[in-house]
Amino acid sequence: MNTNLTSLCNKLGYTFNELSLLTTALSHRSVGKNNNERLEFLGDSVIGYVMAEELYQRFDDEDEGNLSRYRSLLVKGDTLASIARQIGVGQYLKLGGGELKSGGFRRASILADAMEAIIGAITLDSDIEHARRCILSWYKERLDNIKTLDLKDPKTRLQEQLQAKKFELPQYNVISVNGKEHAQIFQVDCHVKELGLSITAEGSSRRSAEQKSAELMLEKIQSQ
Repeated sequence: MNTNLTSLCNKLGYTFNELSLLTTALSHRSVGKNNNERLEFLGDSVIGYVMAEELYQRFDDEDEGNLSRYRSLLVKGDTLASIARQIGVGQYLKLGGGELKSGGFRRASILADAMEAIIGAITLDSDIEHARRCILSWYKERLDNIKTLDLKDPKTRLQEQLQAKKFELPQYNVISVNGKEHAQIFQVDCHVKELGLSITAEGSSRRSAEQKSAELMLEKIQSQ
């Protein structure tokens, strides 16, 4: 764990007045009572609002349906986790012993939650305008290119790609389910028979794990 929070502030593009807020935002529930769940709750609402307003202002020719799909794509856990990885948030996380041993600092759900908590912390440390500036700077490339992205979910895209080749549909199998009932982690395998490929991914639900494995399978197919 990297304890140099000044370096993280530089990467985030924001300097905290109350550094304890950032410390809390980086504390997973496995460390005890003083964790980031409440900040995560706040940050989830803030990023949803900021993205909704930004999309509304940017795309006055788009209907409500497309704007909703854009927002869902931008605020989903995988996107937040990707931004957290780019910033390097994982190395600053405070995790309990079990999560530390299992590589929790790499887990998408934990990274996404931490990113939302950081947004909540920035909002409390200053105001929503500062949070907006940070969010829009982190999302600039994604926002600039949002119209070029395929809004279909990864499972649908994988299915369509395989059907175009007249291949069988992919098979999804649950490999394991770990954790307590309110915080389970599903491990799912995606198998494409004709290509002899299998890829495993994790998610906080079976559906999210299937979507992630499908996304990884698409990346693998495209790289071949």
